[in-house]
Amino acid sequence: MAQVQRMSRLMVKTLRDDPADAETLSHKLLVRAGYVRRNAAGIWTWLPLGKKVLDNVSRVVREEMDAIGAQEVLLPALLPKEPYEASARWEEYGDLLFRLKDRKGAEYLLGPTHEEIFTLVVKDQVASYKDLPVMLYQIQTKYRDEARPRSGVLRGREFQMKDSYSFDITDEGLAESYGLHRAAYQKIFARLGLDYRIVSAVSGAMGGSASEEFLAPAAAGEDTFVDCPACDYAANTEAVTFKLTPVSEEHGAVEELDTPDTPTIETLAEHLGVPASATLKNLLVKVDGEIVAVGVPGDREVDLGKLGEHLAPAVVELVTAEDFEGRGDLVRGYVGPQGLEKVRYIADPRVAPGTAWITGANKINTHAKNVVAGRDFEVDDYLDVVVVQAGDPCPACGTGLKMDRAIEIGHIFQLGRKYADTFGLDVLGQQGKPVRVTMGSYGIGVSRAVAALAEQSADEQGLCWSKEVAPADVHVVAAGKALQTELALDVSEKLGAAGVRVLVDDRAGVSPGVKFTDAELIGVPTILVAGRRSAEGVVELKDRRTGEREELTVEEAIARLTA
Repeated sequence: MAQVQRMSRLMVKTLRDDPADAETLSHKLLVRAGYVRRNAAGIWTWLPLGKKVLDNVSRVVREEMDAIGAQEVLLPALLPKEPYEASARWEEYGDLLFRLKDRKGAEYLLGPTHEEIFTLVVKDQVASYKDLPVMLYQIQTKYRDEARPRSGVLRGREFQMKDSYSFDITDEGLAESYGLHRAAYQKIFARLGLDYRIVSAVSGAMGGSASEEFLAPAAAGEDTFVDCPACDYAANTEAVTFKLTPVSEEHGAVEELDTPDTPTIETLAEHLGVPASATLKNLLVKVDGEIVAVGVPGDREVDLGKLGEHLAPAVVELVTAEDFEGRGDLVRGYVGPQGLEKVRYIADPRVAPGTAWITGANKINTHAKNVVAGRDFEVDDYLDVVVVQAGDPCPACGTGLKMDRAIEIGHIFQLGRKYADTFGLDVLGQQGKPVRVTMGSYGIGVSRAVAALAEQSADEQGLCWSKEVAPADVHVVAAGKALQTELALDVSEKLGAAGVRVLVDDRAGVSPGVKFTDAELIGVPTILVAGRRSAEGVVELKDRRTGEREELTVEEAIARLTA
């Protein structure tokens, strides 16, 4: 027996117009169809229809997590400061953390993610290698103080997330747990009906080594990823690498050039009549307060996010005018790597040994040409730090890469022993000695998945859910007359008795046109209409995804929908 939900009793208010502040398709449609309502910036109420979809996504996640042997728990959202201080994330998260104090002055945070707390739970509960491996998960509200919460539930300050953690005593065990989660995620997103890509990623504030993202391609996505058309390579742009290939060529001696009023790459290239790619751009940044120079080809931009990932947990900031004061070796707008004093020099692999450049001569209004990497200056560290562009060579096969936008719906990490080291998570090993545990961390954005599904499947008429997540299996519409309403309710009860989830539009005083429009907007997979042939016992079935229509007798329709 399944529930029959009558719209005459359902708290739902559909809108004909898009919300004024809505930028993305999912934002517009989830509000218009009565699934969510905004309370404040980045804070949303899930209304009855929306809660059903959210719960269905959670159900799929739970079923697949349980299938790999993970155990569900529920940790608090209000957390003490001390564990996050111990892991250094109290500072690393910066303004993203919601911080608060209790009446006694003790400091707390609203959990953005729970590695620290899960580690402490396992430390308290597990003593021996015999108790491992173990995988724990929760579906819970997370909190991050986003600077610009937007796109509806896609980027909120409060959101639903499934986070799970694996605990093993060997790296091989971690790899197995990671593989189990990876396969479970593939099943989850396939069941939800999401088009997704698995891409290489960086770990960020999470720490650890191996890291992959699950991305749902969508125009509203805030992540950019690259995809190789010739092989299976795919990666977040921050994880794309470029191979360092030294060049063996003869170059002339360094020659200084008079280049007045050319402090930018654009003005320099125009003045000399050369492409920007022939010049070497040297960006000055501060790494934990220390000035560092970053060299990239002049036609490329430094990806500060990528640079920050490479140098984490150090803090990377751009230099200011004050940083040049008292530094005669740093001439603003004319910095070159040759002759820099006590400045660490980082270069992109494109600035390979043997390549020659036009770059600053460390003198006002002066540049130098034939400045050769490895001959005239040394690179302290090669790090891939440029903003990736379409057409850049695939690291796997060399083919030009394609770029696309996507929504991050999942992220898996092999954390290793970062948090186990922080909290001394040891168990008694087979040899009777303490063994340090190794961990994995695995997240799915549950509320994000709802928005991603809306983005990918919606059409001009409205939402279009898969059966797995839809708030009902069938949307029964009574065209309006008493006989039609009577038939619609009768069919709905029979379907409900057979285990079919039904949403029936039995609203009085609402025109058939509004009911049909709402049925398209709400997006239940199958629409059954009790209309003009109701007296004959004939109804119409419509597939919401394909638009295909078919007239059937009531008995035939019920048999079709309960098969």
